[in-house]
Amino acid sequence: MIHDKRDGRLCNHNLAEYHVPVNADVPQLDVILVEEDDPYTNPMHIKGIGETAIAGAAAAIANAVYNAVGVRVYDFPITLDKLLYELPE
Repeated sequence: MIHDKRDGRLCNHNLAEYHVPVNADVPQLDVILVEEDDPYTNPMHIKGIGETAIAGAAAAIANAVYNAVGVRVYDFPITLDKLLYELPE
């Protein structure tokens, strides 16, 4: 994306000029295992470091649902019955 240095607005408003990263753009990754046993996490007793990176995904989906149908849902999972109950007649 290219931003205007004066006001921060986007200069390219489509995905034709957007650089999509591919495997060649990612540097070499080193995988390290941390020896820790957490019996409360899941049946495998392990945790993944990537789990914290997707914390905002649920909120983004809830906002997309709100923008699409106009119903704000505060508890997950978002199911059809929660939406239908709140829709105006």
